[in-house]
Amino acid sequence: MSITSKSFDLKKRMRDALQGGGSKAIKKQKAIGKLTARERIIALLDPNTFHEYDLFVEHAAKDFDMDKKYLPGDGVITGTGMIMGHPVCIYAQDFTVAGGSLGLMHAKKITKIMDHALRLKIPLIGINDSGGARIQEGVNSLAGYGEIFYRNTQSSGVIPQISVILGPCAGGAVYSPALTDFVFVVDKISKMFITGPEVIKTVLGEEVSMEELGGALVHAEITGNAHFYSESEQECFDQIKQLITFIPWNNMKKADSFPKKPPKTRKYKIENILPTDPRQPYDVRDVIRAVCDDSEFFEIQDRFAANIVIGFGRLNGETIGFVANQPLVLAGVLDVDSSDKAARFVRYCDSFNIPLITFVDLPGYLPGVDQEHSGVIRHGAKLLYAYSEATVPKTTVITRKAYGGGYIAMCSHHLRADFVFAWPTAEIAVMGPEGAANIIFRKEIMGAKNPDEVRKQKITEYKKKFANPYVAAAYGYIDAVIEPEETRKRLIHALEVSSNKSQITQKKKHGIPPF
Repeated sequence: MSITSKSFDLKKRMRDALQGGGSKAIKKQKAIGKLTARERIIALLDPNTFHEYDLFVEHAAKDFDMDKKYLPGDGVITGTGMIMGHPVCIYAQDFTVAGGSLGLMHAKKITKIMDHALRLKIPLIGINDSGGARIQEGVNSLAGYGEIFYRNTQSSGVIPQISVILGPCAGGAVYSPALTDFVFVVDKISKMFITGPEVIKTVLGEEVSMEELGGALVHAEITGNAHFYSESEQECFDQIKQLITFIPWNNMKKADSFPKKPPKTRKYKIENILPTDPRQPYDVRDVIRAVCDDSEFFEIQDRFAANIVIGFGRLNGETIGFVANQPLVLAGVLDVDSSDKAARFVRYCDSFNIPLITFVDLPGYLPGVDQEHSGVIRHGAKLLYAYSEATVPKTTVITRKAYGGGYIAMCSHHLRADFVFAWPTAEIAVMGPEGAANIIFRKEIMGAKNPDEVRKQKITEYKKKFANPYVAAAYGYIDAVIEPEETRKRLIHALEVSSNKSQITQKKKHGIPPF
């Protein structure tokens, strides 16, 4: 065969493989508002940077007439490319080919690109759009999932792993996204659940739609399984591109530096954010934007456990991880979900050399039978563990209330914060003045002729003594009491002097977090 004929044969094979499941399947995919797998990759990566591998891989199944079926690329596209100038490994399941079902060779293509990502120390992006395990391949499909899960775990904390749910992701398949760092979902397109509506109806007699069971909003607002929610695939890709600018390629590097920019102080004037009435809420995101470069704050999980805020910003051009109580929601208390949300983010930042800044304003942990029975002790301990374990630079600012266990958990000096600052409005105590006065002065109040008047006097007395930052400062638990307008300058200096921080940790295989 001549070179020309060989070249013709290559082009024909490529044409056949590149058309995926064929024009009918592609039309069906587009009819429900979904891009094809290859279109998704092209839309996400920088122009002309995608290099595909294993295009000609074919399945090896023989049972149930599978030996008579040609599945282009075995239903998954893999390769490398660039996002915002950064190299990434990527795979996208092709729903037009056998519903994107996972068989042995399909899994081998994914695990091969995962191995590439770990070996090359670059981020891995997986686009999930699959009907699940390929039943015709039996245990080989299950083996394939197991190999993927193992690699997710080995890559955790070494390279960033991003999962994009752009179709169904059911059964065992959901555990790969759950093991990755960030999960992106799109309204009306993303579906994630262990058991589908039909199984639930058969077993429990309950009727529920796929959207109600595991749609994008469910995972963004209720379960917390999704970190980013969008209304279109393009919006989702834009979010991924923005995220990539904040995080490093791997755990041996730091995130890229950007030109330094001052905050937009006309819009976010930090000294005017706190209300004069200490009982009035405010949006802590305004405080974060008031100190960030260009007032840019990239929030994560904004719809889930909104009583705590997490996300990335920059100070002096460097990426920072922010954790902050949100007074607008449940007074910023810590509970089961917010503790999980914050703890996971703290561990991510620590794994990838991202300094942490914590803004504190909370009355403590959320009380109630529901919280206690949901395991708030165990979940709340996750945040204590995460902060205590973190060795990156840690700076804390107490803006108002810091009561009880919440004060300790929100990166206090006792959990080895490097610097703790407090505004003059800060209150650091075991509990709020009303509750404390009722306990400490109970006998005096109950024995008084006018209990209400005495109670008011005792609350005022307690406030004078503890509703300020100076008692904690006297013990050295607060490094400095600062004016709000000093905050950005103090934070930048704290980060500069702790940039070469070295912390000796106990020699051990690993700790045992309160999972």
